This record gives sequence, C-alpha cells and structure tokens, in this order.
Amino acid sequence: MNRRKFLKHVGAIPALSAFFPLLGKFAPKASEPFRRVRPNDPAWPSSAMWDSLKQQVGGRLIPVADPLAPCKSAPSGSACATRLGELKNPFWLNEQPGSTHLSGWLDAWTSSPSVYAVAAKNAQDVAAAVNFARDHRLRLVVKGGGHSYLGTSNAPDSLLIWTHDMRAITLHDAFEPQGCTPSSAQRAVTIEAGARWIDAYDAVTTHAGRYVQGGGCTTVGVIGLLTGGGFGSFSKRFGMAAASLLEAEVVTADGQIRVANACTNSDLFWALKGGGGGTFGVVTKVTLATHDLPEFAGGAECVVRAKSEAAMRRLIDWFLRFAAKTLVNPNWGESVKIDKDTLEISMVSIGLTHEQTLATWKPLQDFVAASPSDYEWVAELSGGATQARHWWDVDWRKQYTPDAMVWDPRPAAPKTNVWWKGDAVQATLFLYAYESKWLPAALLKEDAIGRFGEALFAASRQFETQLHFNKGLAGAPPDRIAAARDTATNPAVLDAFALAIIASGAPLTSPNLPGHEPNLATAHDDAKRIAAAADALRAVAPNAGSYFNETSYFERSYQKSFWGPNYARLLEVKKKYDPEGLFFVHNGVGCEGWSKDGFERVS
Repeated sequence: MNRRKFLKHVGAIPALSAFFPLLGKFAPKASEPFRRVRPNDPAWPSSAMWDSLKQQVGGRLIPVADPLAPCKSAPSGSACATRLGELKNPFWLNEQPGSTHLSGWLDAWTSSPSVYAVAAKNAQDVAAAVNFARDHRLRLVVKGGGHSYLGTSNAPDSLLIWTHDMRAITLHDAFEPQGCTPSSAQRAVTIEAGARWIDAYDAVTTHAGRYVQGGGCTTVGVIGLLTGGGFGSFSKRFGMAAASLLEAEVVTADGQIRVANACTNSDLFWALKGGGGGTFGVVTKVTLATHDLPEFAGGAECVVRAKSEAAMRRLIDWFLRFAAKTLVNPNWGESVKIDKDTLEISMVSIGLTHEQTLATWKPLQDFVAASPSDYEWVAELSGGATQARHWWDVDWRKQYTPDAMVWDPRPAAPKTNVWWKGDAVQATLFLYAYESKWLPAALLKEDAIGRFGEALFAASRQFETQLHFNKGLAGAPPDRIAAARDTATNPAVLDAFALAIIASGAPLTSPNLPGHEPNLATAHDDAKRIAAAADALRAVAPNAGSYFNETSYFERSYQKSFWGPNYARLLEVKKKYDPEGLFFVHNGVGCEGWSKDGFERVS
C-alpha cells in the first residue's frame, strides 16, 4: 500500500478523527524492550524480598564489599598498604566475592562488585538464587575462581552466585553416569564448583597417583576452565578437560537441578563441554575421567639471542622445523616465546626420563654452538624430569624446587595455597590487549613453513609472540582427538599444533585504584602493536579459530572463532534451556540479542 495515499484518505474521513483518541485507551502499547532492573529502579526487590531469599539460603545472602575501598578512601593509609599486598595474592582474590583475578581490560571492562552474593553451599542454594534473579529480572553473575579474561564473573548492579565454599572432591574407582549402562563405569573424580585446580591435583595426583586433565594455573576454577574447553600443561597427552567430562550437575534457568551426561540431557551435556561457562546454567559439580599417571614429568628452559635480523630469521626457521619433528607429539607442552632477537624455551615434558628430556634439546645446543658469531645464550639449557606424582606435591616442591612456586604468606593459609612463580604477574592484572589464534599443523609443512616463519618474524618485531604447544591437539593420541571431536569447541583445535598468544597488561593496576591507574599511552600503543602482530599471523592462517578462555574481548566473528560449525547447535541448546536469556556472558552463545552489559534486550 502507498503510505502517502493511505494517510490522505484517512484524513478525509472526519468521523475517524473523533474516534482516534479512543484508540489510545484500548489499543495495546508498543512493546518495550526487556530490561533487567538496577538498585535505583522502582522494581528492584524490597528489603523484605531480599530477606526472604536470605532465609531460603540459610542466611548465606551477603552484601558485597568493594575490595578497593580502603585505597579509594585513603590511598596513603596503612589499610591501603595492607590491601595492596593482598591484591597480589590470587588466593585472597579468590576468597573475596567482590574481587576478580584480573582487574579489567582497556576499553572493555573494569572489575565491579555485585550488590549481593549468595555464598552457595549446595545446588539448592544456587537454585534459590536462580529463581530469585529470574523472577525479579536481575542481572545474574556466577563466580567460581574469578579468572575470566572477558570479565564474565563480575557485573555491577547484579546478584552474584558465589560457589567458593563448594569444594568437595570425591574419587571413584568405578563411576557410572546416571541412566547409563554399568559397562560405562570407569575411574573418575567428582569435583564441586568452587574447587581450584590445585585442589584437584592435590587429591588426584599427589595423593591418589592418577591424573585429571585440568589447567596449568593452580588458582583457576575447575568449572570455568572446563566449560570453556580447558587446556593444561599436558593436554598434548591427555586432551582437553572438557573431553574428560562424564557427568555434570547443573541448575538451569527454570531453577531445576538437572543431571547431564551422555545418557541424560545429552544435548546440555554436550554444550557444557566447551560451549562456555555461565551460559547454559550454573554447574554445581562435575565428574571427570581420571587417567593413568606416567612415571616421569619434567621440562626444559633456555633463552637464545640472535645477533642480527638475518640470524633471527634463520633461528625461527630452524626452530619451526625442529618443532615439527620433535615437539608436536604427546610428550611436550607449554610455551616458546619469540621477541625481536630472542627465543625463549619454557617447555614441559610428560613420560620422558631426565636424560630423554634434556637430550631432546641437544640439537638446539648444537645449532647455537655452530654459529657463535650469530647466537649466544642468555640462559643456557636447564631442566630434566622427576616423578610425575611430585609435579603438584607442595611438600616436595618446597624441598627441591622452592623457587618454582610462591606460597601464600598468610599464617593460616592451607599449605596447598601455592601458585607458579610465572603466574604471579596475573594477580590484579589490567589487560591492555590479548590475541590468540590456533595455528594449523599445515603451517609446518614444507610448502608453508617458510612463509609461516616470515609471518612469525614479522609478528615478533611488533610484540612478543608465544606459541603454546599444549593448546592445540595436533600430535595428540587418536583417542584424545576423538574425544575432543565430541565437544562443542571449534574443531580447528583438532588440527592445530599450537595456540599463538600475544598479550600485554600491567600487574597491580586498575582504573579504580588511586596511584595505580593504567598508563593509557602505553596501553594504547601496546594494543596497536599487538593488533599488528596478530594481523601478521592472520595473513597465513586467515580462518584460524580462537580459544574462548584465552582470547580477545574484541574477537572478530566470535561465534565462528570459538565454536565454528558447532555454533548453530549450541544456540538451539541455549534456546531450549534458557529461552529468556537469564544467563548472559560477553561473546557467549546467545548474547547477540543483548546490550554489551547484559541489561537490555536489543533484538
């Protein structure tokens, strides 16, 4: 219909003009977009309503304090000085409902405490919080370890489900998922939502002599790492954490406590294996398969400096060819850093003896020794192997490798409150930029390795570029690749020999911490150079995916990058179990219809 003619025709009917005012009384109003409520909104729950929730959860509803408050009120005071020390302690951060491990990200997010938190003790507490948030249109946030780089474990004006106190760990010699046949029984471990990986390793490896695939960082929460996919130091041997999932207990948006496994709610079970944390429900506990532990674990470290650009190009080319033959297999993991004129090796081994571990790197020693005018050692090769059972054994570490870990200095801290020395920088880190790309093994073939080497050289001239060999499954055992194929993670990981990571940030820094604000000039310069470095790699791997747990806040086409062809199926699961979008995370499945802060439905 011609709109102009229609309006002219209507205007020529005087009787209708008198009727039009009445239409406003009876016609439905234009639908308004759904908005979650904030504390200053009239619809914010009353004190009586909050008290009712508090009673339902056994008094475990608590107001959330701002961890930076002492420094905001008196930056030069003694209380602030004490707090600055605490902000360096990842376990202290984990113990505060208002803290996150990172303090924020340039032009993206800043850590902000919720208004209230339910300090959950069980799935029933979680269900009560879910029901309350849904019924009162609240922004809901879930925090276990609080390590989310994308800031998904915090939001201002929200209700927090805090699982910190749910840390029980139970070992099984013959676990049978509910509803499955007895023939599926296997050795496993059940871990509650508040546990950190050091808790799991202490129980499973140090005390039971088995292995459970988890994260490399000791303070990372079990659930967040697992639901994002999950890589650890030995993933080339044991695969992704998500692929070891046998069963999960999860509270969905309707407040139901469900069991998800291969035989019950199998679609939800699949989505939890890499579809992203805090998206399909609140996972309250998981059961993971455990594996036989090899006898030995170890590693090797060294730093080589090239004395010219030409020498650095040759070093990169030599290393990539060496890696293709020697490192893309189940025995090796962790990272190599390339930065302008240096190559830094920080690799770990599994299943190799002390002698085998060091012998692996003799070709590098020979390469450097053959060209003393081109190369020199900044740090000579060191390393070896020991009993794998000691890898997370804090008593053994304290006696034999005291410099490898940092111990929680608080007098009453559990002895397992330790973190790797290299991870200390992450506590209260403010990210400037972070890029990650899975690198396909095809780049190591003869027809591509030269061009890849040049791209890696170009990237490293812009910013330090890391290759994490344990975060790609090329070279892993066939059964581990098959198990990973049955997860929601982007299948690109199956053919990747490594995950490239290029990142920058400042520790003990926050826009809300007086005297410790980020240097914006440095931050923006780093972000610009990191983007250029990532573009250099993108040129040789244009369709490379990215790892949801370690990725850019501004990831291009995140649906394809994180999940590839699995995204459509994940979206259907999201619509089934959370049709109203109660669970929102940045760049998570189904977030497209929401504002960036998750408070308003925009489509």
